[in-house]
Amino acid sequence: MTSRRYAVLPAGRPAEFPPDARARIERILSRYPTKQAALLPVLWVAQETWGWISREAAEEVARILELSPAHVSGVLTFYTMYNLEPVGRHLLQFCTSISCHLAGAGGLLEHCRRRLGIDLGQTTADGRFTMVEVECIAGCDRAPSMMIDDAYHEPMDPSKLDALLESLP
Repeated sequence: MTSRRYAVLPAGRPAEFPPDARARIERILSRYPTKQAALLPVLWVAQETWGWISREAAEEVARILELSPAHVSGVLTFYTMYNLEPVGRHLLQFCTSISCHLAGAGGLLEHCRRRLGIDLGQTTADGRFTMVEVECIAGCDRAPSMMIDDAYHEPMDPSKLDALLESLP
């Protein structure tokens, strides 16, 4: 697995949620007993708003939820579902945990590398696809499993992957 760090942005670029996202956050906060309990769904709002969570966005979430930036950063770097740097239009997430590995995830990953001409953590030149490795996505009984954006695809093989890639805008 690769380490998870924030992408470097120019200094002084604050993150401010647009009004519709801020309204969603307020609705989320109304459903939780404490602001801290709402951290994961508020991080989803941040990711849906900007496509990824920059250090500045994480700091804004910390400010809104009255948490330390270190606490928010710890959560972000623990969960692979949050993008800490910009990603392509479609996020290809390859599970390489033991069940998927034994079922051929390595070959599937290599096929995708060759087809797209990128490696893990990279985005195609046209900005269409980003490839990442993730821990178990709970599809062990249908391995090898992967996610494209928010959709699970299992069991996968190179021909199914090719068909899916061709079907995406």
